[in-house]
Amino acid sequence: MREEATLQAGPAQVAARLDRLPITRRHRAGVVTVGLGLFFDMYEIFMSGVLGAVLADEFRLGRTATSTVLASAFIGMFLGVVVMGQLADRFGRRVCLLASIGIYATFSLVGAASVNAPMLIAARFLAGIGIGPELPLADAYLSDLLPARFRGRYTAWAYTVSFLGVPTVGLMAHWLVPVSPLGLAGWRWLFLIGAAGGFCVLLLRRHLIESPRWLASVGRTEEAERVLRDLEDGAGLPRSPALSVPHAPVTRHTPGARPSLTPAHRRRAAMMAVFHLLQGIGFYGFGTMAPLVLAAKGFSIVHSLLFSAVTFFGYPLGSLASIPLIERMERKYLIVGTALAMAGAGLAFGHAQDKVTIMVAGLCYTAVSNVFSNAYHVYQAEIFPTALRATAIGWTYSLSRVTSAVMPFAMVPFLNRFGSGTLFAVVAAAMTVIAVDIGVLGPTANGRSLEEVNEPAGAIRRSTPGHEHRADGSRPRIRP
Repeated sequence: MREEATLQAGPAQVAARLDRLPITRRHRAGVVTVGLGLFFDMYEIFMSGVLGAVLADEFRLGRTATSTVLASAFIGMFLGVVVMGQLADRFGRRVCLLASIGIYATFSLVGAASVNAPMLIAARFLAGIGIGPELPLADAYLSDLLPARFRGRYTAWAYTVSFLGVPTVGLMAHWLVPVSPLGLAGWRWLFLIGAAGGFCVLLLRRHLIESPRWLASVGRTEEAERVLRDLEDGAGLPRSPALSVPHAPVTRHTPGARPSLTPAHRRRAAMMAVFHLLQGIGFYGFGTMAPLVLAAKGFSIVHSLLFSAVTFFGYPLGSLASIPLIERMERKYLIVGTALAMAGAGLAFGHAQDKVTIMVAGLCYTAVSNVFSNAYHVYQAEIFPTALRATAIGWTYSLSRVTSAVMPFAMVPFLNRFGSGTLFAVVAAAMTVIAVDIGVLGPTANGRSLEEVNEPAGAIRRSTPGHEHRADGSRPRIRP
């Protein structure tokens, strides 16, 4: 078929031309812009934990209502991830990233003006719809755009920028919650700062170019060619031959055409589904539960916010530490090792009683968890084909949001009944299962082109319904 011939040529040329590039000014600008967008994703996620006790006090909330406030943003994130991932594979990474940031900024502003708990819950839910898709969209976008040999390192730099949002929200909460600048409650200022930051990121949208890989995968080869030539000119490289090929016209998709995962990619999706159901307990569970754990140990709200702010510095420090590791160590094994280290640090934090041990264990936990986080964010974007990258990441990643939404309802009463030691034993068990899951089932990916990582798994091509074509042009089976 002429359609398949074009697709076989176009994306292969895109991949080769992207991977031969050095890192250019456009790459760096895109990484920084994405990192700043993710900064407010982290800011928003960890604001839920640091403000839980404060909002319960402000609106006189009971245990169930407090859990609902904490969970509302995560429920919104789940819906946002599922929907926006599919839209990103259909309409583009760039436009969906910008739409997500705009939705978050708008409803964070509404949250700052909340006059009662229902309004706050609704605003948090809608802000979650915007903020939830940002991480998987950023993973797909950076994986698409960055040359293979720089993919891990520069994605880790974007996340290092983003994780500065975690201690920022911790310190802001510590400074602002006890006071009311200009007569406005401190927690409202936290929402306003998040909204202002989101709108500022939108002003930098010119630094985000669309993914040439995605453009080629949907047949927009002329646009992919323009982006590639701009990158090649910026790198001072001679231009490669144009994407168009003499024996085939520019792709036009057949009506009803749809991509689907091969059996091998479905197994990878199942592996990542297990991973994300459990990593939410370990990664987001600590950020959400740490202030409540400290309060349960007898520390005041102000002191627990201070301890959280200090331990939260482990997030950018761990992210920075991942940069030299993420290309030198095979990423699947880096995920396994850090998951097991998180299990050990979590047990130490849960059983600690004195201030020094609490801070050291918490700092170690957060630092290791961000080597873990950066490794899996790069990894999950490498193991799915371009046509379904954002959808596959979105569906599997959304499960972590389900876990995060359920956590306040399950973990708060669990903490109250069994104590922090038993709570973090559960966290350690979850991280151990993750290590086995990735260690046994995960493919290797370091330094390989995305097409190479996915071709052995039978990477699909778009075609008419019922007819799928592998990366090598072969046809697996015709669906009835």
